[in-house]
Amino acid sequence: MAKKPIRQKIKILTMSTKEIEVNGTDFRVTLTDQIINQVNSLKSLYNTAYEDPESFEQVSAEISSTINDIADSVEPRASDSDLDGLIQEIIKVVDNKAAQIEKELQGKEPKAEKKRTTKVGRKKSKPKK
Repeated sequence: MAKKPIRQKIKILTMSTKEIEVNGTDFRVTLTDQIINQVNSLKSLYNTAYEDPESFEQVSAEISSTINDIADSVEPRASDSDLDGLIQEIIKVVDNKAAQIEKELQGKEPKAEKKRTTKVGRKKSKPKK
């Protein structure tokens, strides 16, 4: 029976500050657990709105609120014209950081022991007549 892969939520253990350039302006965002959770929530809200367009009106207020919460953590304050590109870049940064941590965790996991196989003697089959 094949084992199903275990899906884990990866928690970023160290805060890191990232610089993001959007429309010629340099922004700084510190990746905290709160920011990462907000980004993941935003992605989930986007998926909900995409999968069920009728739900867009219901989730649009949450999307707007989450975007504003993320934008409030960025220095300097983003203008409306930079906001869309900035949020897209923050999503990429969070995704890249999560992939980097997952890769590091996979490298640290103990490798499974290889099973030794032994050769079993086979009987020679008799030629068919």
